[in-house]
Amino acid sequence: MAKPANDLPVGLLTLQGDYAKHEAAFRALGCATAGVRRPADLDRVRCLVIPGGESTTLSRLIDSAGLREPLCAFALQRPVMGTCAGLIMLAGELAGEVPDAHGVRTLGLLDCTVRRNAYGRQVDSFTAPIRFDSFVTGDDPFPAVFIRAPRIERVGPDVEVVATHGGAPVAVRQGRLLGLSFHPELTDDLRLHQAFLDLV
Repeated sequence: MAKPANDLPVGLLTLQGDYAKHEAAFRALGCATAGVRRPADLDRVRCLVIPGGESTTLSRLIDSAGLREPLCAFALQRPVMGTCAGLIMLAGELAGEVPDAHGVRTLGLLDCTVRRNAYGRQVDSFTAPIRFDSFVTGDDPFPAVFIRAPRIERVGPDVEVVATHGGAPVAVRQGRLLGLSFHPELTDDLRLHQAFLDLV
């Protein structure tokens, strides 16, 4: 008999990127995790995190692993969180780029437009306190870490902006999909990971 969804581990796309820090965050919350590298792995997880990393490489690895269509199908049924490069992969379109010019093919799941590396290079990385609406509990600002972060330049009518920085959206939600410009896994604040679990 198949396990109920809530008994399954949290899935982490482990093709490339900073998935180990996400794993540590979920385990600190008492959740088991499982790596996703092949389509069949998606059947054994309750939700999925697409971590930050390098979006060109991530896009190519998704295709070489045969994961593009299975990921899209999974996102119709289960929660998916994309952080930094993961947000780029979830996005409907990229701003200021010819499609496929850099080898990045987004999944087109989240109705938003993002611009890659809009917050600067690696040396321009920074941490900023941001405040969420009711999506994240507590009154304290969240320490958002931005590393070569994408900027969300447009959101569709069904996309809820749940946090901003400098007037621009940095965290958006569309149903079970959550897209973040920053890296929540690089802090000790587990509220965002808990909020994502609450979507399951």
